[in-house]
Amino acid sequence: MTQSQGDGPSRRALIGWGGAGLALGAAAAGGAVAVTRGGEDSGPPDAGAGAAVAFHGPHQAGIATPVQDRLHFAAFDVTTTDRAEFVRLLKDWTDAARRMTAGKAVGEGAFGGLPEAPPDDTGEALGLKPSRLTLTVGFGPSLFRKFGLDARRPDALIDLPRFAGDALDATRSDGDLCVQACADDPQVAVHAIRNLARIGMGKVVIRWSQLGFGKTSSTTPDAQTPRNLMGFKDGTRNIAGTETGRLEKFVWVGEKDGPAWMTGGSYLVARRIRMHIETWDRTSLQEQEDIFGRDKGEGAPVGKAKERDEPFLKAMLPDAHVRLAHPDSNGGATLLRRGYSFTDGTDGLGRLEAGLFFLAYQRDVREGFVRVQRNLATDALNEYIQHVGSAVFAIPPGVRDQDDWWGRTLFSEEA
Repeated sequence: MTQSQGDGPSRRALIGWGGAGLALGAAAAGGAVAVTRGGEDSGPPDAGAGAAVAFHGPHQAGIATPVQDRLHFAAFDVTTTDRAEFVRLLKDWTDAARRMTAGKAVGEGAFGGLPEAPPDDTGEALGLKPSRLTLTVGFGPSLFRKFGLDARRPDALIDLPRFAGDALDATRSDGDLCVQACADDPQVAVHAIRNLARIGMGKVVIRWSQLGFGKTSSTTPDAQTPRNLMGFKDGTRNIAGTETGRLEKFVWVGEKDGPAWMTGGSYLVARRIRMHIETWDRTSLQEQEDIFGRDKGEGAPVGKAKERDEPFLKAMLPDAHVRLAHPDSNGGATLLRRGYSFTDGTDGLGRLEAGLFFLAYQRDVREGFVRVQRNLATDALNEYIQHVGSAVFAIPPGVRDQDDWWGRTLFSEEA
């Protein structure tokens, strides 16, 4: 029996998870957005500030969904060895996510309950609108080893090879599972991760996390293309949430692609890319444009007038970023990107700790990210960036209805 889907984890359950001293530890396909009232998805599509994104659907929200302004991404290590306890956590997380994405408090809320017990909700999102919050869950390769599920691990969920120029920090890499929280209000996104971590205390612990601002890619057709911290437009030819054909071809896992439990899911590669901002800022405009293969103002490819003009790759330098990353240079490989810029203070040497938190969804990691990243080994941009964190996750299909839960297709014996 699962918990009532209209209720979040109860206060009594929270006490059972961690006692009175609990504290914080450590959409529909095509990107449809709907106003949510009373916990049910209803109303016309609305991408306005404060709206709620439909939680139920064949695919998880937060992939093809129109990209929100803010990100809080967290990778977790699982500390419990009890499979039933972990499944209970996934169900409780689903209940909490269903409520938070609708703009509701977790469980019985942040106040008004038993004064002797910690409240169900931490309270910092009280009075705030849903802000298009989406929560997307994924499973890392190590999770399958932990629970003896190696036979169910998809072939496409590989351990990423080492790429040229990698300087990966183990404390900012990998993880048994991940939660991607995207919203237009940073406090709403942080609140979501905080409450999931709190519910998971004793069963999971945050391994690493990343805050992001300033989306660097768009999944909305004809929207203005965002710029990265180097000042260039990024993701001009990104897959739009309305391009169902391209989504089926490049993003969603099909019935014939691998284990049945992944049908309707996707694969996520997350990379923390440090930018050498100070060096870049002293580089001439002409060199910057040659490195990217686009002009900085309009974003047009070399020799073209408009940003969305079809690029003539041979007009670019052989090591230009656009030329090397283009599908025509990678056997057609195409990624759905929804990365964010980040700044995390300084590195102690007077330089900004800043860059791109790269998030890319694809149907098969081997034919997607791996192929493209290997081709970028000679990218002129590599002089100004360095990959310092890395993780890969299998993103299961969406939560279809009130009785469904994250990971059911993998962990349910019936499934």
